[in-house]
Order: sequence, then C-alpha cells, then structure tokens
Amino acid sequence: MASEKTIGRLTLYRRILNETVLEGIESIHSHTLAAKAGASSAQVRRDLMEIGYVGHSRRGYDVMGLIESLREFLDAPGGQGVALVGVGNLGRAVLAYFAGRRPSLAIRAAFDVDSQKVGRVVHGCRCWPMDKIEDVIAEEQITTAVIAVPVASAQDAAERAIRGGVRGILNFAPVPLDLPEDIHVENIDMGMALEKVAYFSRADQTTDQTT
Repeated sequence: MASEKTIGRLTLYRRILNETVLEGIESIHSHTLAAKAGASSAQVRRDLMEIGYVGHSRRGYDVMGLIESLREFLDAPGGQGVALVGVGNLGRAVLAYFAGRRPSLAIRAAFDVDSQKVGRVVHGCRCWPMDKIEDVIAEEQITTAVIAVPVASAQDAAERAIRGGVRGILNFAPVPLDLPEDIHVENIDMGMALEKVAYFSRADQTTDQTT
C-alpha cells in the first residue's frame, strides 16, 4: 500500500495533468510535472513507477495515458460513495463543489438534525435525519464520510458513521476526534490555516520594511 505522502502527490499530479489537458498539451516530462508539483524529477519518476507507468525518454509521459493510470490506481472500480454529515453553510458548499465534479467519488447521502433540511434534495443529494445515518451508510455501502458539524456534535457524528461502516473521515470540525486507530482521519482546520497564512503575510511585510 502506498504511503499517505505518495497518495497526496499522486492526487496533485492528477490535478495538474487535468489542467494540462485543458491547455491542449499531449505529453509532459518529469521535470515539468515536478516543477508544477513542487517536487523533484526523481520523486515524480519514483511515484509514477509505483503505479506502473513509465514515460518515453524523449517525449516524456503521455498525459491522457497517465491520467488513466492514475484513475485506475486511485479510484475504486465502479466509483465510491461518500456521506456528508452536516448540511450547514460549509456542508452545502462541499455538496456544491462535488456535484458532478468527481464521477468516481460522489456524495450519495447527507445527514442533518434540522427538520427543514431533512427530506430535501440539495445539489442532487438527499438529506436524511441523523437517526438514519447508520442504516443508510450500511445500505449504501459507504466507507468515507465528511464531518461538517459544530464541535459539540463532531465526535458523536463520527462514531455513528463508523458504526454504519465508514473507515475514513474528512473532518472539518476544529476538534480532534477520538477514534479507533484503523480509521483514517484527515483534519481540515480552516481557522488554524488562516491564522498561519495571516502570520506569514505579516512576517513578509515586516521583512520588506526592514530591508
């Protein structure tokens, strides 16, 4: 199984390659892909060898062929369903972003405690009540969930999703989740990220003023 860092780079390569297609470029060399990804040519070659794709010494990598190889490696055959827990402002934005954008990775069910949202279809996805989360996730065979609920509800939401069969969680709630070690969790704390960006933007400004 590939490491987390390798998977992260492979998903980045695919995004870059998809952008390259829009530019009408049919082939790309490892050093060009590396420059766009902030990696080394050797790293790119090692990563792509891991998925069994080898470029041509002169032409480089066939862009469409490489995209297809990345799809076969990264995506589940027949597509993979995702559950969204929390259909507030952030949850709706997540639904809008994924609607029709990732055919192989689609949000199939959403959950919320608000009776005004339950039963509605938001960006093509039906919203269920929270007390149905385990049953719906199990029935849809969903193994991935996005948590977009307030801090106080995040732990319970994650535990319910896991009982339904979820094995991986993207957590937008700014709180650490106490979950079994075999559950893969990615924490996205936008507040911390913004604070970090704000700090370095001030630091850059201070440096400019003192030079």
